[in-house]
Amino acid sequence: MGLGMMVLAPSAMARVCAVSIDSTDQMTFSSKQITLAADCSEVELTLRHAGKLAVTAMGHNWVLTRTADYQPVAMAGMRGSLADSYLPRNDARVLAHTKVIGGGQSTRVRFSTRQLEKGGDYTFFCSFPGHFAMMKGKLVFG
Repeated sequence: MGLGMMVLAPSAMARVCAVSIDSTDQMTFSSKQITLAADCSEVELTLRHAGKLAVTAMGHNWVLTRTADYQPVAMAGMRGSLADSYLPRNDARVLAHTKVIGGGQSTRVRFSTRQLEKGGDYTFFCSFPGHFAMMKGKLVFG
């Protein structure tokens, strides 16, 4: 395989869009909306926990679902555990998620936008039990 072939590979044309969002001990995200450009092929999202409380007391994660799936996934996650990031295992409704982190920590998730529809209705939220009602926002793609 020559170098020229590698340059023409589809992955060489990928555009990774970097996004950062903070979470706090007051159960908030730093943004209520994340907008992704239509030409983003992958997203690398960094979640930072700006608080001081431990993961077991005030842990946060970032979960992306279709808006119609947000509450059912969040409710199912409440029956889960920290080890499962308070999400149902292998649930296709979860489009992307980070692990749960505590104060002073950060984590990343990288995901493809191929599963997203331009103009689709998406919600991001924290699935730590009891947080999803306050810690949510809208993801806009395209």
